[in-house]
Amino acid sequence: MKTFFLYIFLFAGLVTNAQVNTAFDKINFPDQKDAFKEAKHNYEEGKEIFQTGFKMFLAERDFFLSTHDYMPVSHNDYHHAGEIAFKEALKLLEPANKFNPNNADLNWMIAFSKFHINSASDESLQYFEKAYKLDPNVFPDLTYFAGWAYHLQAKWDNAIKYYNLYLAYLKTQSKAPAHKLEDVNKKISECENGKVLMAKPQRVFVENLGAGVNSSSPDYSAFITADESELFFTSRRDNSTGKKIDPGSGSYFEDLYVSHKDHGAWGTAQNLGQPINSEGHDATAGLSNDGNTLYIYQDNKSDGGDLYESQLKGTAWQKPEHMNKYVNTKFHESTISESFDDKLIYFVSDKENGLGDRDIYFCKKDGKGNWTGTTNIGPTINTKYAEEGVFLHPDGVTMYFSSQGHGTMGGYDIFKSNLVDGKWSEPVNLGWPINGPDDDVFFVVSGNGRRGYYSSAREGGYGDKDIYAITFLGEEKPFLLSNEDNLIASVTAPVKTIQPAPPVEIKTPSLTILKGTITDAVTQEPLEATIELIDNTKNELIATFKSNSATGKYLVTIPDGRNYGIAVTRDPYLFHSENFDIPPTNGYQEVIKDVQLKKVVVGTKIILKNIFFDFDKSTLRPESVNELERLIKFLNNEPTVKIEIGGHTDWKGSDEYNIKLSQSRCESVVKYLIDHGIAKERLTAHGYGEKVPIDTNETDEGRQMNRRTEFEILSK
Repeated sequence: MKTFFLYIFLFAGLVTNAQVNTAFDKINFPDQKDAFKEAKHNYEEGKEIFQTGFKMFLAERDFFLSTHDYMPVSHNDYHHAGEIAFKEALKLLEPANKFNPNNADLNWMIAFSKFHINSASDESLQYFEKAYKLDPNVFPDLTYFAGWAYHLQAKWDNAIKYYNLYLAYLKTQSKAPAHKLEDVNKKISECENGKVLMAKPQRVFVENLGAGVNSSSPDYSAFITADESELFFTSRRDNSTGKKIDPGSGSYFEDLYVSHKDHGAWGTAQNLGQPINSEGHDATAGLSNDGNTLYIYQDNKSDGGDLYESQLKGTAWQKPEHMNKYVNTKFHESTISESFDDKLIYFVSDKENGLGDRDIYFCKKDGKGNWTGTTNIGPTINTKYAEEGVFLHPDGVTMYFSSQGHGTMGGYDIFKSNLVDGKWSEPVNLGWPINGPDDDVFFVVSGNGRRGYYSSAREGGYGDKDIYAITFLGEEKPFLLSNEDNLIASVTAPVKTIQPAPPVEIKTPSLTILKGTITDAVTQEPLEATIELIDNTKNELIATFKSNSATGKYLVTIPDGRNYGIAVTRDPYLFHSENFDIPPTNGYQEVIKDVQLKKVVVGTKIILKNIFFDFDKSTLRPESVNELERLIKFLNNEPTVKIEIGGHTDWKGSDEYNIKLSQSRCESVVKYLIDHGIAKERLTAHGYGEKVPIDTNETDEGRQMNRRTEFEILSK
């Protein structure tokens, strides 16, 4: 028995000794002279390199504090400072640790190096723990960084434990810096937020976009067209345009890439090349809903980085143009998002006199098409910290953005705000797992609201950061309910009736996408044409845009619940007009309007779909003016053309009445044209009544088609 207790005593002593901080002193390694010499050399050399990196890290923090009254919130705020040195230091420190794993200073340096190089990894945790157990005072901020490392792994309770230890340490200091106290308290609050949000996860399906889009290099800052047909993003690949490496990060300079969706799958991403990409940093900053305007961030060291825009002409992107002084300043401007009608933009800037580090601003377009009147979006959205990644959904009333304030789980979280009665609502955190403890930025949502796209560093990815699609699954469908309000799964006796619970609908934005293709009516070749979108309800021109010259395609997002007109013009073709209702939907829909333009040929007929009369009268309504002005413009551009204005009705009413009404309406149109300078001899009015239908008179839709005003080319 005595022998047994002796063994126990010796074993306990060995365990205790294993946890003792062991200095690199030859007295501690009497029988390992050569190995000790090499290990000590690695330790001392590695420590020297580590200290170089750590000085760079602290210098970055001090620089941040010189312009802020708070500590860096996100790990990325340190901009990889000292990272190269830490990587080199690890090559020496890790072999030294294999020889002597019980040195607190060595474990601290390895822990911090691994944490700073890849904060998304949990590799640093064991070294932080070991360093603390060996000597909790080995470095004053050890518990702070240990807490942050656990924080970024969403191990909330462990993080809070170490943060509280650090807080207790700060309170023992006679003059604890206020910014450090604020920072650690903020991080504790973030962990508490994380616990709450993680307990109620959002029902989403997260999917990596695959090797066609992602690479072994960082891929991020994704933007999509409203119909999800194209994806633009930033990457730091070795086939970058300049093929140069950024000395600060050790990665290639940023370039823009694009992927096209084909049969539901994203194709292999292509570098956009010049003139979009240059030899420096070029990153995606925003995209118009139709994909024809690309906003680009370029790193301009003279003024902190600016925003540029490029237009797609056919298949070629034009040289990016520097945006005006109401957007760009001597400070740093990053992401940008435009409204569906291209009359309003939101962007991010760290310009002076803001509410925080980086704020969201907006500009309106003046009558000459220039951006003017920069306005801060205000304290409901902007905080004392940084906002980033603004994205206005195509519905025009939902904004997504990232913020370091508003109660995040750590770093930047993604928030949503809705425009209600002209004011933005209090932002709502999108929750776990969309958000996590690290930076979640650059989040965009498809037009139908079913999918979001963003970048994240996740286990199992292709590289540093990958682009992911998030499918929103909506609320979980409840169990079937009995008529006695018992869960079916808990019912033991048979019940007479079973009622399925009502289906849970996924909330989709109230949004309509109008898209189509403009072609030549004879050759079917795609055409670049000007398209005017008119709100007939308000008799207001909403937007003017063009179809793509290579494909003839166009796309625009419009609010529902209105009557719209579109007019398509291109020389030397006759203009084409459409009129259609978009009923209130409380959801998402796509309306396709393909248009075939006809050339000015004798005998060609064009229906004037946006000419309106009072009921059963020949009085032109005010919303007809835009269509009539287009007809006047056409006649002025073609001074030798003579036309007939033809009026048609459905078969309701007598023949005599219908001919009289249609003739009277034609004459009203002719009179308007004459009153506005068109020679009388170029115009003929002919009321046909119900005699020339173009559709059946048996249905409401057919009769509506038959009631029309048109013009025919008589001579040219």
